[in-house]
Amino acid sequence: MITTITLNAAVDVTYTMDRVVAGTSHRVTDVHRRAGGKGVNVARVLMALGHPATVTGLVGGTPGAMVRSELADAGLRVELVEIAGDTRQTVTVVDQASGDASVFLEPGPSVTTAEWTAFKGVCRRLLAESRVVVLSGSLPAGLPDDAYAELVALAAERDVPAVLDTVGAPLLNALGAGPALVKPNREELRETLGTDDAVAGARHLLRAGARAVVVSLGADGMIALTAEGDWRAVPPRRIPGNPTGAGDAAIAALSAGIAEDIPWPERLRRAVAVSAAAVRAPLAGDFDSATYHELLGLVETEPLRTGP
Repeated sequence: MITTITLNAAVDVTYTMDRVVAGTSHRVTDVHRRAGGKGVNVARVLMALGHPATVTGLVGGTPGAMVRSELADAGLRVELVEIAGDTRQTVTVVDQASGDASVFLEPGPSVTTAEWTAFKGVCRRLLAESRVVVLSGSLPAGLPDDAYAELVALAAERDVPAVLDTVGAPLLNALGAGPALVKPNREELRETLGTDDAVAGARHLLRAGARAVVVSLGADGMIALTAEGDWRAVPPRRIPGNPTGAGDAAIAALSAGIAEDIPWPERLRRAVAVSAAAVRAPLAGDFDSATYHELLGLVETEPLRTGP
């Protein structure tokens, strides 16, 4: 079983419009609401890939009840911890004319010390039966910047590989606990380390304690720096669509690769294929199966020459 942790869960709202023009009113052609948050999206993709997944995290209020109910109806195992604050909402606006998407992220509720302690108790129990744990997304108010470091350390005590997808201080503080994998994209690497050099940034994260680093480069694919070697995987073409959730799909494939002990080149190839296929799906947490299976045979993986 793979456990995904979403400390800042959300109700994801997606608006689809013919064209977005700044400073004007718009008619929304389609509206979708669903349980979201990065770890939730990872769990949905894992389930579609054939891997049982458990969703845990923090939810509250009427929006939190919607998240809990929808995920259970989707067939996921749900172990969410109730908090007093209301679960946040995110809004994605998709411009069909350009194919671009804009995302608006609410900050989320404030979490108390007692709620955090209760969650760590649930986390300890779930780690006892997990092959991999995925920690994704931002931290809600009230949690310290070392919250992920605590959870990665709990996983390490139980020899459970921890996959971490976050940014800034929560990422940097967790590196010393030795996550099995961290996966920033290029923009997150710039925000965290102030560098546009993806290879140099990844090496910095490795020196700080990560055991492997994958950096998403958008249409340029992904690079992986690991103890087994360094690789680059590139999709055969640019895939138009909604990129929201593409990184979460990649995390799902990489986590499944850890659980199955798949060699890194194949692991990276699958991550690029499913990430690109997620762009073809209208909602985060989904991917287009036909595109995925097509790209599996087309994604090219090669050793990454990074110099001495």
